[in-house]
Amino acid sequence: MRTSTSETLRALIEAEARRAGFEAVAVTRPDAIPLAPARLAEFVSDRFHGSMEWIAETLQRRAEPSALWPEVRSIIVLAMNYGPDRDPRDVLAKSDRGAISVYAQNRDYHDVMKGRLKNIAGKIVAKAGGDVKVFVDTAPVMEKPLAEAAGLGWQGKHTNLVSRAHGSWLFLGTIFTTAELEPDKPEIDHCGSCRACLDVCPTDAFPAPYRLDARRCISYLTIENKGAIPREFREAIGNRIYGCDDCLAACPWNKFARAASEAKLAARTDLREPPLSELLLLDDAGFRSFFSGSPIKRIGRDRFIRNVLIAAGNSGDASLSPIARRLLGDASPLVRGAAIWALSRLLSKGEFGSLAATAAKTETDATVREEWLGALAMKAD
Repeated sequence: MRTSTSETLRALIEAEARRAGFEAVAVTRPDAIPLAPARLAEFVSDRFHGSMEWIAETLQRRAEPSALWPEVRSIIVLAMNYGPDRDPRDVLAKSDRGAISVYAQNRDYHDVMKGRLKNIAGKIVAKAGGDVKVFVDTAPVMEKPLAEAAGLGWQGKHTNLVSRAHGSWLFLGTIFTTAELEPDKPEIDHCGSCRACLDVCPTDAFPAPYRLDARRCISYLTIENKGAIPREFREAIGNRIYGCDDCLAACPWNKFARAASEAKLAARTDLREPPLSELLLLDDAGFRSFFSGSPIKRIGRDRFIRNVLIAAGNSGDASLSPIARRLLGDASPLVRGAAIWALSRLLSKGEFGSLAATAAKTETDATVREEWLGALAMKAD
């Protein structure tokens, strides 16, 4: 029996994907996510996207792959495992250490995946002609609904992709192609009555199953949010200094997950549970050097130190107060404001009142002065 061109091309794609370190690959059509536009529009209408205005600005292109590239005929979705070798929640009990999301404990996955996807895309063009486009979370593409439509997993109640074979720990990338490929069958939802991911959320970021209010999500608050972290969430953040894995780690399907085999995605020893005392000392040059090649680098030193100061305030470790005092003179108002909150938690009422009596008078930034007022009010209660 003669093998069709489509089958030959599919075999090539699967072989190249395995060679490039992808655990799974599947195909779907650009019209395979008809419910996505309405769901995305509701997300934006409810302002659940917070300050991520780029989501609203690219609403149409994000919801419909053909609006992004009218020539696309097939979408290849590839998944790479980044599973941890231990429960990432273990560090949450170590208040003097920082908790960094599993995905950010080594190289930036965009850099790891994109070159490999381009190589596979090049093989597709060489074999079948036509045109291709490669995306790794850097364009308005709804990778998770597409992955579900392609059968790689389903979007769980925490809105992330869940795989029966790999649990919650998958990076996704897509190759849009003009080639006609046979689509795979979509996966069905296997969450059942489970609420583990919803109930574990420290900030109640899920108003309902399958709905996420990013404005309450610790990943959003510590990464996407450019301003001060709202006071109502600071204590709940604990020692999470970049992202949060709680809802992912709580998923029972992780019993089938394996640790990442890709060395560039395995955790760096110094990023597993770094001491807050060392991170607070990072200036801009030190931050850039320490996080070279890491996705953490993209939020910049000031936002990162803001996060570390929140963790310091939650630590109960008074030995961190001298470092926080020095940061009251930092050039960044964002850092100074977070230092005030940290000190309000680490110092006694009298010590903090004496500090405020002198330091607050020299502050010129209005938002930082508000931090002083808010902290003093909190200590007075």
